[in-house]
Amino acid sequence: MSGDVPMDAARPVGVDAEPMRALWWDAYLVVIAAGVAAAVLASDGPTLRARLISAGAIAALVVLHLAAGRRIVRQDREHLGLLAAHLALFAVAVVAVPNANWLLFGVTPLIFQLAALRTAAVAVVAANAVLPVSDAILRPAAVGLDIVIALISTAAGLWLGFWIVRVMRQSQERRRLIDELEESRAEVARLSRDAGAMAERARLAGEIHDTLAQGFTSIITLLQAADPDLRDERLALAVRTARENLAEARSLVAALAPAELTSGSLPSAVRRQVARCEEESGVPAALRVTGDERPLPTAVEVVLLRAAQEALANVRRHAQAHEVAVLLAYTPSSVRLVVRDDGRGFVPGQADGYGLAGMRSRAEQVRGAVTVRSDPETGTTVEVEVPA
Repeated sequence: MSGDVPMDAARPVGVDAEPMRALWWDAYLVVIAAGVAAAVLASDGPTLRARLISAGAIAALVVLHLAAGRRIVRQDREHLGLLAAHLALFAVAVVAVPNANWLLFGVTPLIFQLAALRTAAVAVVAANAVLPVSDAILRPAAVGLDIVIALISTAAGLWLGFWIVRVMRQSQERRRLIDELEESRAEVARLSRDAGAMAERARLAGEIHDTLAQGFTSIITLLQAADPDLRDERLALAVRTARENLAEARSLVAALAPAELTSGSLPSAVRRQVARCEEESGVPAALRVTGDERPLPTAVEVVLLRAAQEALANVRRHAQAHEVAVLLAYTPSSVRLVVRDDGRGFVPGQADGYGLAGMRSRAEQVRGAVTVRSDPETGTTVEVEVPA
Protein backbone atom coordinates (compact mmCIF):
# COMPACT_ATOMS: atom_id res chain seq x y z
CA MET A 1 0.00 0.00 0.00
CA SER A 2 1.35 3.42 -0.91
CA GLY A 3 0.28 7.01 -1.22
CA ASP A 4 -1.16 9.45 1.27
CA VAL A 5 -3.45 7.83 3.81
CA PRO A 6 -6.06 9.78 5.81
CA MET A 7 -5.16 9.73 9.47
CA ASP A 8 -7.38 8.63 12.31
CA ALA A 9 -7.17 9.68 15.93
CA ALA A 10 -3.85 7.86 16.33
CA ARG A 11 -2.11 9.86 13.65
CA PRO A 12 1.68 10.19 13.38
CA VAL A 13 3.39 12.81 15.48
CA GLY A 14 4.22 15.80 13.30
CA VAL A 15 6.74 18.44 14.26
CA ASP A 16 5.42 21.40 12.31
CA ALA A 17 5.06 23.43 15.52
CA GLU A 18 8.56 22.47 16.70
CA PRO A 19 11.00 23.22 13.83
CA MET A 20 14.09 23.08 16.05
CA ARG A 21 13.10 19.70 17.42
CA ALA A 22 12.57 18.46 13.85
CA LEU A 23 16.11 19.52 12.95
CA TRP A 24 17.44 17.61 15.96
CA TRP A 25 15.66 14.43 14.82
CA ASP A 26 17.09 14.86 11.31
CA ALA A 27 20.58 15.36 12.72
CA TYR A 28 20.14 12.32 14.98
CA LEU A 29 19.24 10.10 12.01
CA VAL A 30 22.18 11.40 9.95
CA VAL A 31 24.67 10.79 12.80
CA ILE A 32 23.37 7.25 13.47
CA ALA A 33 23.38 6.42 9.77
CA ALA A 34 26.91 7.78 9.30
CA GLY A 35 28.21 5.76 12.24
CA VAL A 36 26.54 2.53 11.08
CA ALA A 37 27.73 3.04 7.49
CA ALA A 38 31.30 3.55 8.73
CA ALA A 39 31.04 0.37 10.81
CA VAL A 40 29.66 -1.54 7.84
CA LEU A 41 32.49 -0.43 5.55
CA ALA A 42 35.05 -1.39 8.20
CA SER A 43 33.61 -4.91 8.69
CA ASP A 44 35.97 -7.83 8.05
CA GLY A 45 33.59 -10.69 7.23
CA PRO A 46 31.34 -9.50 4.38
CA THR A 47 32.69 -9.01 0.87
CA LEU A 48 33.49 -5.54 -0.43
CA ARG A 49 30.47 -5.76 -2.74
CA ALA A 50 28.14 -6.56 0.19
CA ARG A 51 29.57 -3.73 2.27
CA LEU A 52 29.13 -1.25 -0.57
CA ILE A 53 25.54 -2.40 -1.12
CA SER A 54 24.76 -2.04 2.59
CA ALA A 55 26.40 1.39 2.89
CA GLY A 56 24.64 2.54 -0.30
CA ALA A 57 21.26 1.44 1.06
CA ILE A 58 21.92 3.35 4.29
CA ALA A 59 22.89 6.46 2.32
CA ALA A 60 19.79 6.12 0.12
CA LEU A 61 17.58 5.87 3.23
CA VAL A 62 19.01 9.12 4.60
CA VAL A 63 18.68 10.91 1.25
CA LEU A 64 15.08 9.69 0.89
CA HIS A 65 14.21 11.04 4.32
CA LEU A 66 15.87 14.41 3.76
CA ALA A 67 14.31 14.77 0.29
CA ALA A 68 10.75 13.63 1.07
CA GLY A 69 10.29 12.14 4.52
CA ARG A 70 11.07 15.24 6.54
CA ARG A 71 8.43 17.20 4.59
CA ILE A 72 5.80 14.53 5.29
CA VAL A 73 6.72 14.54 8.99
CA ARG A 74 6.43 18.34 9.23
CA GLN A 75 3.02 18.24 7.55
CA ASP A 76 1.78 15.74 10.15
CA ARG A 77 0.72 13.24 7.47
CA GLU A 78 0.94 9.47 7.19
CA HIS A 79 2.59 8.07 4.05
CA LEU A 80 2.74 4.28 4.01
CA GLY A 81 4.50 4.15 0.64
CA LEU A 82 7.38 6.23 1.98
CA LEU A 83 7.51 4.11 5.14
CA ALA A 84 7.69 0.93 3.03
CA ALA A 85 10.56 2.42 1.02
CA HIS A 86 12.51 3.19 4.20
CA LEU A 87 11.94 -0.33 5.52
CA ALA A 88 12.99 -1.85 2.18
CA LEU A 89 16.28 0.08 2.17
CA PHE A 90 16.87 -0.93 5.80
CA ALA A 91 16.25 -4.58 4.89
CA VAL A 92 18.70 -4.39 1.98
CA ALA A 93 21.39 -2.97 4.27
CA VAL A 94 20.85 -5.63 6.95
CA VAL A 95 20.69 -8.57 4.52
CA ALA A 96 23.93 -7.45 2.92
CA VAL A 97 25.74 -6.80 6.22
CA PRO A 98 24.12 -7.94 9.52
CA ASN A 99 25.93 -5.21 11.49
CA ALA A 100 23.70 -2.68 9.71
CA ASN A 101 20.98 -3.79 12.14
CA TRP A 102 22.33 -1.08 14.50
CA LEU A 103 20.55 1.36 12.19
CA LEU A 104 17.39 0.47 14.14
CA PHE A 105 18.38 3.20 16.62
CA GLY A 106 17.70 5.76 13.89
CA VAL A 107 14.93 3.97 11.99
CA THR A 108 12.63 3.32 14.97
CA PRO A 109 11.98 7.02 15.82
CA LEU A 110 11.53 7.68 12.10
CA ILE A 111 8.84 4.98 11.86
CA PHE A 112 6.78 6.58 14.63
CA GLN A 113 6.97 9.95 12.86
CA LEU A 114 5.81 8.53 9.51
CA ALA A 115 2.94 6.27 10.61
CA ALA A 116 0.00 6.10 12.99
CA LEU A 117 0.65 4.43 16.32
CA ARG A 118 -0.68 0.93 15.51
CA THR A 119 0.91 0.91 12.05
CA ALA A 120 4.22 2.09 13.51
CA ALA A 121 4.18 -0.71 16.10
CA VAL A 122 3.72 -3.31 13.34
CA ALA A 123 6.51 -1.68 11.30
CA VAL A 124 8.90 -1.82 14.29
CA VAL A 125 8.22 -5.54 14.72
CA ALA A 126 8.82 -6.07 10.98
CA ALA A 127 12.08 -4.11 11.06
CA ASN A 128 13.38 -6.14 14.00
CA ALA A 129 12.44 -9.37 12.21
CA VAL A 130 14.65 -8.59 9.21
CA LEU A 131 17.88 -9.87 10.77
CA PRO A 132 16.50 -13.17 12.20
CA VAL A 133 14.71 -13.97 8.94
CA SER A 134 17.72 -13.17 6.75
CA ASP A 135 20.05 -15.14 9.01
CA ALA A 136 17.64 -18.10 9.01
CA ILE A 137 18.11 -18.22 5.23
CA LEU A 138 21.74 -17.15 4.81
CA ARG A 139 23.39 -17.82 8.21
CA PRO A 140 21.34 -20.41 10.16
CA ALA A 141 23.92 -20.74 12.96
CA ALA A 142 23.25 -17.21 14.20
CA VAL A 143 19.44 -17.43 14.32
CA GLY A 144 19.10 -18.24 18.03
CA LEU A 145 21.04 -15.20 19.20
CA ASP A 146 19.32 -13.08 16.57
CA ILE A 147 15.88 -13.95 17.95
CA VAL A 148 16.88 -13.00 21.50
CA ILE A 149 18.35 -9.71 20.27
CA ALA A 150 15.26 -9.06 18.11
CA LEU A 151 12.88 -9.57 21.06
CA ILE A 152 14.86 -7.21 23.28
CA SER A 153 15.22 -4.68 20.48
CA THR A 154 11.51 -4.84 19.63
CA ALA A 155 10.49 -4.23 23.23
CA ALA A 156 12.95 -1.36 23.56
CA GLY A 157 11.89 0.11 20.21
CA LEU A 158 8.19 0.02 21.07
CA TRP A 159 8.84 1.61 24.45
CA LEU A 160 10.98 4.30 22.81
CA GLY A 161 8.36 4.93 20.15
CA PHE A 162 5.51 5.28 22.63
CA TRP A 163 7.64 7.61 24.71
CA ILE A 164 8.44 9.74 21.65
CA VAL A 165 4.75 9.94 20.73
CA ARG A 166 3.79 10.92 24.26
CA VAL A 167 6.44 13.62 24.54
CA MET A 168 5.70 15.08 21.10
CA ARG A 169 1.96 15.18 21.69
CA GLN A 170 2.46 16.91 25.02
CA SER A 171 4.60 19.45 23.20
CA GLN A 172 1.93 19.94 20.55
CA GLU A 173 -0.73 20.38 23.23
CA ARG A 174 1.39 23.03 24.95
CA ARG A 175 1.86 24.79 21.63
CA ARG A 176 -1.90 24.70 21.00
CA LEU A 177 -2.62 26.13 24.45
CA ILE A 178 -0.02 28.87 23.91
CA ASP A 179 -1.60 29.75 20.54
CA GLU A 180 -5.06 29.89 22.13
CA LEU A 181 -3.73 32.10 24.92
CA GLU A 182 -2.14 34.47 22.41
CA GLU A 183 -5.41 34.61 20.43
CA SER A 184 -7.33 35.31 23.64
CA ARG A 185 -4.94 38.09 24.60
CA ALA A 186 -5.29 39.62 21.15
CA GLU A 187 -9.07 39.42 21.47
CA VAL A 188 -8.98 41.06 24.90
CA ALA A 189 -6.77 43.84 23.54
CA ARG A 190 -9.14 44.36 20.61
CA LEU A 191 -12.19 44.45 22.88
CA SER A 192 -10.43 46.90 25.17
CA ARG A 193 -9.60 49.17 22.24
CA ASP A 194 -13.15 48.94 20.94
CA ALA A 195 -14.61 49.63 24.37
CA GLY A 196 -12.30 52.60 24.88
CA ALA A 197 -13.12 54.03 21.46
CA MET A 198 -16.83 53.48 22.03
CA ALA A 199 -16.71 55.16 25.44
CA GLU A 200 -14.83 58.14 24.03
CA ARG A 201 -17.27 58.48 21.10
CA ALA A 202 -20.22 58.31 23.49
CA ARG A 203 -18.59 60.87 25.79
CA LEU A 204 -17.92 63.29 22.96
CA ALA A 205 -21.42 62.85 21.58
CA GLY A 206 -22.89 63.55 25.01
CA GLU A 207 -20.68 66.60 25.52
CA ILE A 208 -21.65 68.07 22.15
CA HIS A 209 -25.33 67.34 22.73
CA ASP A 210 -25.32 68.79 26.25
CA THR A 211 -23.30 71.91 25.45
CA LEU A 212 -23.18 73.10 21.84
CA ALA A 213 -26.49 71.70 20.63
CA GLN A 214 -28.37 72.84 23.72
CA GLY A 215 -26.67 76.23 23.57
CA PHE A 216 -27.60 76.81 19.93
CA THR A 217 -31.18 75.75 20.63
CA SER A 218 -31.39 78.28 23.47
CA ILE A 219 -29.93 81.04 21.27
CA ILE A 220 -32.48 80.36 18.53
CA THR A 221 -35.35 80.36 21.03
CA LEU A 222 -34.22 83.64 22.58
CA LEU A 223 -33.74 85.36 19.23
CA GLN A 224 -37.11 84.22 17.95
CA ALA A 225 -38.74 85.54 21.15
CA ALA A 226 -37.14 88.98 20.75
CA ASP A 227 -39.25 92.13 20.28
CA PRO A 228 -40.41 92.30 16.64
CA ASP A 229 -39.28 95.93 16.51
CA LEU A 230 -35.72 94.79 17.22
CA ARG A 231 -35.70 92.18 14.47
CA ASP A 232 -33.46 93.45 11.70
CA GLU A 233 -31.07 91.84 9.27
CA ARG A 234 -28.51 91.24 12.02
CA LEU A 235 -31.03 89.30 14.14
CA ALA A 236 -32.03 87.25 11.12
CA LEU A 237 -28.37 86.53 10.42
CA ALA A 238 -27.87 85.47 14.06
CA VAL A 239 -30.84 83.07 13.86
CA ARG A 240 -29.62 81.61 10.58
CA THR A 241 -26.07 81.20 11.94
CA ALA A 242 -27.31 79.53 15.11
CA ARG A 243 -29.46 77.11 13.10
CA GLU A 244 -26.56 76.22 10.84
CA ASN A 245 -24.32 75.54 13.83
CA LEU A 246 -27.05 73.47 15.50
CA ALA A 247 -27.24 71.35 12.36
CA GLU A 248 -23.46 70.91 12.45
CA ALA A 249 -23.58 69.89 16.12
CA ARG A 250 -26.28 67.31 15.43
CA SER A 251 -24.23 65.96 12.51
CA LEU A 252 -21.27 65.50 14.84
CA VAL A 253 -23.42 63.63 17.36
CA ALA A 254 -24.70 61.35 14.58
CA ALA A 255 -21.18 60.75 13.27
CA LEU A 256 -20.00 59.65 16.72
CA ALA A 257 -22.69 56.97 17.00
CA PRO A 258 -21.76 53.33 16.15
CA ALA A 259 -21.53 52.76 12.41
CA GLU A 260 -24.13 49.96 12.46
CA LEU A 261 -26.70 52.24 14.12
CA THR A 262 -26.20 55.36 12.01
CA SER A 263 -28.03 53.94 8.98
CA GLY A 264 -31.14 52.76 10.82
CA SER A 265 -32.79 51.63 14.02
CA LEU A 266 -31.60 48.96 16.46
CA PRO A 267 -33.95 46.28 15.00
CA SER A 268 -32.66 46.94 11.48
CA ALA A 269 -29.04 46.72 12.69
CA VAL A 270 -29.74 43.43 14.51
CA ARG A 271 -31.61 42.14 11.43
CA ARG A 272 -28.49 42.77 9.33
CA GLN A 273 -26.39 40.77 11.81
CA VAL A 274 -28.88 37.87 11.69
CA ALA A 275 -28.86 37.89 7.89
CA ARG A 276 -25.06 37.96 7.86
CA CYS A 277 -24.93 34.99 10.26
CA GLU A 278 -27.23 32.98 8.00
CA GLU A 279 -25.24 33.93 4.91
CA GLU A 280 -21.84 33.04 6.40
CA SER A 281 -22.83 29.82 8.22
CA GLY A 282 -25.65 28.50 6.06
CA VAL A 283 -27.74 27.99 9.23
CA PRO A 284 -31.33 29.32 9.01
CA ALA A 285 -31.65 32.36 11.27
CA ALA A 286 -34.67 34.54 12.02
CA LEU A 287 -35.37 37.72 13.99
CA ARG A 288 -38.64 38.48 15.81
CA VAL A 289 -39.36 41.93 17.27
CA THR A 290 -42.10 42.31 19.88
CA GLY A 291 -43.49 45.27 21.79
CA ASP A 292 -43.53 48.93 20.83
CA GLU A 293 -40.30 49.84 19.12
CA ARG A 294 -38.89 53.14 20.36
CA PRO A 295 -35.59 55.03 20.35
CA LEU A 296 -33.19 54.07 23.11
CA PRO A 297 -30.11 55.77 24.56
CA THR A 298 -27.10 55.18 22.35
CA ALA A 299 -25.25 53.30 25.09
CA VAL A 300 -28.16 50.84 25.46
CA GLU A 301 -28.42 50.24 21.71
CA VAL A 302 -24.66 49.65 21.50
CA VAL A 303 -24.79 47.05 24.30
CA LEU A 304 -27.66 45.15 22.66
CA LEU A 305 -26.11 45.28 19.18
CA ARG A 306 -22.71 44.10 20.41
CA ALA A 307 -24.38 41.30 22.38
CA ALA A 308 -26.17 40.14 19.24
CA GLN A 309 -22.92 40.23 17.27
CA GLU A 310 -21.02 38.21 19.90
CA ALA A 311 -23.75 35.62 20.41
CA LEU A 312 -24.16 35.07 16.64
CA ALA A 313 -20.38 34.86 16.21
CA ASN A 314 -20.28 32.12 18.86
CA VAL A 315 -23.02 30.25 16.99
CA ARG A 316 -21.00 30.40 13.78
CA ARG A 317 -17.73 29.32 15.44
CA HIS A 318 -18.78 26.73 17.99
CA ALA A 319 -22.43 25.69 18.05
CA GLN A 320 -22.78 23.47 14.94
CA ALA A 321 -26.45 24.45 15.09
CA HIS A 322 -29.27 23.65 12.65
CA GLU A 323 -31.34 26.74 13.45
CA VAL A 324 -30.93 30.11 15.18
CA ALA A 325 -33.71 32.33 16.55
CA VAL A 326 -33.25 35.92 17.75
CA LEU A 327 -35.83 37.86 19.78
CA LEU A 328 -35.77 41.62 20.44
CA ALA A 329 -38.50 42.39 22.95
CA TYR A 330 -39.52 45.92 23.98
CA THR A 331 -41.36 46.26 27.29
CA PRO A 332 -42.27 49.42 29.23
CA SER A 333 -39.44 48.89 31.71
CA SER A 334 -36.72 47.13 29.70
CA VAL A 335 -35.46 45.81 26.37
CA ARG A 336 -34.55 42.15 26.08
CA LEU A 337 -32.37 40.43 23.46
CA VAL A 338 -32.49 36.61 23.25
CA VAL A 339 -30.32 34.51 20.92
CA ARG A 340 -31.20 30.81 20.93
CA ASP A 341 -29.62 27.95 18.92
CA ASP A 342 -30.11 24.16 18.86
CA GLY A 343 -26.38 23.36 18.69
CA ARG A 344 -24.13 21.20 20.81
CA GLY A 345 -24.09 23.55 23.82
CA PHE A 346 -21.53 23.77 26.61
CA VAL A 347 -21.30 23.93 30.42
CA PRO A 348 -21.85 27.57 31.50
CA GLY A 349 -19.11 28.77 33.80
CA GLN A 350 -16.59 26.24 32.49
CA ALA A 351 -16.47 27.29 28.84
CA ASP A 352 -17.14 31.03 29.19
CA GLY A 353 -14.68 32.88 27.00
CA TYR A 354 -13.66 36.47 26.74
CA GLY A 355 -16.62 37.19 24.46
CA LEU A 356 -19.19 36.37 27.13
CA ALA A 357 -17.12 38.17 29.75
CA GLY A 358 -17.04 41.28 27.55
CA MET A 359 -20.78 40.98 26.97
CA ARG A 360 -21.43 40.93 30.73
CA SER A 361 -19.06 43.85 31.28
CA ARG A 362 -20.81 46.01 28.69
CA ALA A 363 -24.26 45.11 30.06
CA GLU A 364 -23.21 46.09 33.59
CA GLN A 365 -22.23 49.55 32.32
CA VAL A 366 -25.90 50.24 31.51
CA ARG A 367 -27.23 48.32 34.57
CA GLY A 368 -28.13 45.33 32.44
CA ALA A 369 -27.72 41.58 33.01
CA VAL A 370 -26.64 38.61 30.89
CA THR A 371 -28.06 35.10 31.38
CA VAL A 372 -26.64 32.02 29.64
CA ARG A 373 -28.39 28.64 29.59
CA SER A 374 -26.83 25.74 27.72
CA ASP A 375 -26.67 21.95 27.54
CA PRO A 376 -25.91 19.38 24.81
CA GLU A 377 -29.59 18.39 24.49
CA THR A 378 -31.27 21.74 23.88
CA GLY A 379 -28.44 24.02 22.70
CA THR A 380 -27.64 27.48 24.02
CA THR A 381 -29.70 30.52 24.96
CA VAL A 382 -28.08 33.89 25.59
CA GLU A 383 -30.34 36.57 27.08
CA VAL A 384 -29.42 40.21 27.65
CA GLU A 385 -31.87 42.48 29.47
CA VAL A 386 -31.26 46.21 29.83
CA PRO A 387 -33.46 48.71 31.67
CA ALA A 388 -35.06 51.15 29.25
